[in-house]
Amino acid sequence: QNDPLVNEFDISVKEPETVSRFLGNFNFKTTQMFRDINFKVFKKLLTKSKLTSITIDIDSSVINVEGHQEGASKGYNPKKLGNRCYNIQFAFCDELKAYVTGFVRSGNTYTANGAAEMIKEIVANIKSDDLEILFRMDSGYFDEKIIETIESLGCKYLIKAKSYSTLTSQATNSSIVFVKGEEGRETTELYTKLVKWEKDRRFVVSRVLKPEKERAQLSLLEGSEYDYFFFVTNTTLLSEKVVIYYEKRGNAENYIKEAKYDMAVGHLLLKSFWANEAVFQMMMLSYNLFLLFKFDSLDSSEYRQQIKTFRLKYVFLAAKIIKTARYVIMKLSENYPYKGVYEKCLV
Repeated sequence: QNDPLVNEFDISVKEPETVSRFLGNFNFKTTQMFRDINFKVFKKLLTKSKLTSITIDIDSSVINVEGHQEGASKGYNPKKLGNRCYNIQFAFCDELKAYVTGFVRSGNTYTANGAAEMIKEIVANIKSDDLEILFRMDSGYFDEKIIETIESLGCKYLIKAKSYSTLTSQATNSSIVFVKGEEGRETTELYTKLVKWEKDRRFVVSRVLKPEKERAQLSLLEGSEYDYFFFVTNTTLLSEKVVIYYEKRGNAENYIKEAKYDMAVGHLLLKSFWANEAVFQMMMLSYNLFLLFKFDSLDSSEYRQQIKTFRLKYVFLAAKIIKTARYVIMKLSENYPYKGVYEKCLV
């Protein structure tokens, strides 16, 4: 409220208590409305992009809390062991760097809980005849229910599998041949199923030579000098391409970090669970609106810039406020290197 620029342009800033009281009125129904709005904003961005195929990464992340917020509980929390937390489920479109949907969960929620329902919701909201969707997930989502859901919706999937003995025993069999691809990765394929699965599926296996110190330890097991990684997929990508495509999933982790630290998603401090869910949805709405702004107003080279980079280039500026009889003018430095881009954004 004491910011001179805020005062100059007469921007109304509500007291924290007023905002907190407003957010405290949210419930499941009203927060779901925010989720619907987020779907619409994403669809607008998707339409503008004219993409015919997209990759949706589903992942979860822990948000620590320090008070007694509703729904927070002790769960998997590698940074603050034993601390109460929330567990947020995210879905991002890799090609657009955009938030598709997500929701806040209790801290003790298992990674894959609610994923199948989320996938159904995503497909119902954005799928069209001319759009192909591939869902990419880590081993926390390696579950036949999730796979069957994606298959029933006519979509593709690429999921890192857990190294169950059913898979490792086949991959280390002496009859299995690994082939080195153009990028140097050694891969092979299995068409198999786990014990309780209904049908065989395609598994791509990648093996990586262990460090020399580990290999120096004698072992009687066949293939013990390698680490093995398994991926289940219904794509037609070549084996090595499957591994390379999965490795790009790291982008989603960067998007989550950007949301947590640059959009303050990592700070859900209100007592009400639904108030915190509403704050989360509004933050992610701002995130996508910012992407829309960049898509419409900036060069394509600027689109994937992180929010903190954008702030340094276009927000944290030295400028003068000059008043005339009719106007209030913000005057930038003559040496400001991004002046042309800045002026273009204001048109």
